[in-house]
Amino acid sequence: MQVGSRIDFVAQFLGRRLAYTYEVIEYVPGKRLTMRTPGPPFLMETTYTWEIENGGTRMTLRNRGTPSGFLAWLAPLMSFMVRRATKKDLALLKRGLETQRPA
Repeated sequence: MQVGSRIDFVAQFLGRRLAYTYEVIEYVPGKRLTMRTPGPPFLMETTYTWEIENGGTRMTLRNRGTPSGFLAWLAPLMSFMVRRATKKDLALLKRGLETQRPA
């Protein structure tokens, strides 16, 4: 992975299948990864950060987006839905990682 790398994603959101491509715009191994997509369905930027905490790793995820056209009218609802979907995805990831830990 490096700045300029492109990553294709497929997701389910609000009952619809979304396919989009992220471009890596910042990468500091073990510290930070920032990716951006120009849309559709809307401009979005995602940043992951990692830091050592209490003998483990704390990951922080931040999504920013700019809906346009019809979706701009739904921005407050979309913000809530993205936050809810992100929490669900992170909980699933956490469970998966914790069940794979050696005893």
